[in-house]
Amino acid sequence: MSLLSRWNAVGAFFAFALAYFFSALIRAITATLSPTLTLEFALTARDLGLLAGGYFLGFAFTQLPLGNWLDRYGPKKVILCFLSVAVAGCAAFSLADNFPSLLVARVLSGIGVSACLMAPLTGFRRWLTPATLLRANSWMLMTGSLGMVAATLPVQWLMPIVGWRPLFLMLAVLVALAMVVIMAMVPAWTSPAPTKAGESSYAEVWRHPYFRKLVPMGFFNYGGLVAIQTLWAGPWMIRVAGYTPLEAATGLFWLNVCMLFTFLAWGLVNPALARQGWNAERLMQRLVPVSLLMLLGMMVTGESPSQNAAVWVAVFCVSSTSISLAQPAIGMAFPPALAGRALSAYNLVIFSGVFAVQWGIGLIVDGLKWQGWREPAAFQGAMSVYLLCSLGAYVYFLMAKSHNQRSHD
Repeated sequence: MSLLSRWNAVGAFFAFALAYFFSALIRAITATLSPTLTLEFALTARDLGLLAGGYFLGFAFTQLPLGNWLDRYGPKKVILCFLSVAVAGCAAFSLADNFPSLLVARVLSGIGVSACLMAPLTGFRRWLTPATLLRANSWMLMTGSLGMVAATLPVQWLMPIVGWRPLFLMLAVLVALAMVVIMAMVPAWTSPAPTKAGESSYAEVWRHPYFRKLVPMGFFNYGGLVAIQTLWAGPWMIRVAGYTPLEAATGLFWLNVCMLFTFLAWGLVNPALARQGWNAERLMQRLVPVSLLMLLGMMVTGESPSQNAAVWVAVFCVSSTSISLAQPAIGMAFPPALAGRALSAYNLVIFSGVFAVQWGIGLIVDGLKWQGWREPAAFQGAMSVYLLCSLGAYVYFLMAKSHNQRSHD
């Protein structure tokens, strides 16, 4: 393992964080634009869920080859190739004139930014110490939350001035700028780490008991967190709690500010917690039930006239962030030669879950409305199904056997 000097590590982190900021902005922008896109293209809840989920479908589609490419060619080359597709996807979205073309552009955007977290985590697995890796992971997610903040009120304010189509052209230009910064500041992948016999494919990853233990929570709990944060939080505020689009955008803004500071705090306290024996598994055991209770509270108070829906959504999302610790824990459970594949395989689980939850909630909402349910009750019914799935995943996490969780040098 070849560790970077402090300043080289800071430079690499900044370059990757810039790209991840824009990828998070692209990911979350549909929540803010959902009222506009719904009106302009006459979208149903099912269409809206599929459109937002299309990003994650493209994202998930690339994860298995991405892991092989990261281990073989290194994060710098791989992320530059992928980001060129993101530039094309943003440009295509700005030119779309019907739902199918919107969906195709959204899938392209998902493909293009699908290396924006896995590339730095693969590099950090080799370039940073384990404690610093945990901190870097949390602060990368903090950068993503900053991108999601930018996708809320700033986008809402810019909409009347420039419109949503020029916004996506601007994003294409900014992603291209991030590519230039990565070319200048990220070190080359000098040589691949040695690979042991039997570790040349994903079989070693999928057989690992610790990986399997975390799969259901990655799919439902983590995937659902991202699905709600990046899509259904906005419609929940508008269609269940009666917010105006501006009030919903304000709620999303403060939600993502809360997430930003939560990940900042995780980065600050993780090394100390690890020294005191509070590893990722122990933290998830204690904190995931809190998130499930907060989701229940969000559902029960959904139609409350007191305008507390944004607070409940924010508390649910913040209390769910402990599940993000699973990602670096997965990376450290495998040797560096397998880090890219292990991280990408788990990312596939997460973003397959995002797609399933985003589209699934839309399907359930439309189905319950067709059965005669009022729209707020239909949303609450869909969230009830999601809550039961997340509870089942947590129970599996508690019961499944786990070993070989040590960090490999």
